[in-house]
Amino acid sequence: MISGKWRHPATIQLNNFAFKSLSNWSFNTCIGCCHGCRFCYVPETATNKQAGPLKILGVSDPDAEWGDYVFVREWDEKKFLSSLFKAENTAREELHADGNRAVMFCTTTDPYQVIRNGSPVVQKILQTAHEHMVSRALELILEKSTLNVRILTRSPLARKDFDLMKRFGHRLLFGMSLPTLDEKLARIYEPNAPSPGQRLKTLEAAKKAGLHVYVAVAPTYPECGDNDLRATLKAVKGLDPVTVFHEPINIRAENVKRISEHAATLGVKLNTDVFDGGVKWRRYAIGQLAAVERIAGEIGMGDKLHLWPDKTLASESRFLEVRQSAFAEKHPNAEAFQIKAARTQDKVEYETFKAWIDAKHSRISEWPKAEVSHE
Repeated sequence: MISGKWRHPATIQLNNFAFKSLSNWSFNTCIGCCHGCRFCYVPETATNKQAGPLKILGVSDPDAEWGDYVFVREWDEKKFLSSLFKAENTAREELHADGNRAVMFCTTTDPYQVIRNGSPVVQKILQTAHEHMVSRALELILEKSTLNVRILTRSPLARKDFDLMKRFGHRLLFGMSLPTLDEKLARIYEPNAPSPGQRLKTLEAAKKAGLHVYVAVAPTYPECGDNDLRATLKAVKGLDPVTVFHEPINIRAENVKRISEHAATLGVKLNTDVFDGGVKWRRYAIGQLAAVERIAGEIGMGDKLHLWPDKTLASESRFLEVRQSAFAEKHPNAEAFQIKAARTQDKVEYETFKAWIDAKHSRISEWPKAEVSHE
């Protein structure tokens, strides 16, 4: 593990989320992440842009080495406050409504990760600095702004800030990523992250502490069938979350290669063939989105489900490729007139599918209402 300090301070920045309705701004405390989830998209969307400075620090390939490095940003309170006041004074009409005027901790790393280093002394310095940065940033947002906060973590270390988070009331949502309850699967896909059991207990503790919680059942793995998805969603339902987000694994840069190589080192066979070509991936992605929506409806949680379909799924030509592939597999000896009829029907059904995608992309996720005083 390569770890150390990053020369640029952590500040609040406008983010570029599309269709996810998570936040308007992000607060990212580190470059890199100790959890090293094999499916992570961050190297492609953010970290690879830092390839030059990272190379100087000993990271030759930010994507391939994801999970093997983390650099804690400097804490500069003056610069942080400047970014906070800029966000606070941004006119609402200039913001996307689906961001709920929230700052997200974090979008490219984990705000409560354990910073590892070969030197116990250096590790303690980095961990202390990181924890102070997160807590102090929360305090300043609480005391000097009216912004909302969304926390997303995989770490039980978040418990140390529960009392601080509770002071936000309706202004803060605490969430964790929980793709599965299967400990063995999680160890393959998220080798350095806390176990699903630990995360579920942390969510239960957050609820007990009086926090508003949400859950990202994301990204679900190809091995997550109906039984796995149902078990996870039932456990999540017991938390009475504000929102439940879901997406399958999307192909980004080298994440599929990372998954396959890690599985090979463990001698584990995964269903990575679903990533072998666009048609196979789209069949898997649509299938999981549909399965989660169906199961959530069956257990009475459909109204809280917020799906994240990848924007490429909205393509008509790609949708038709998926349908025709499924038809050919099911009817290998179909006559020409049957194939033509199927294609005509697929074009009709695309309009329904496109409307479904558009509805998911335009959805604004829920936010807790302010408590009304009856004094």
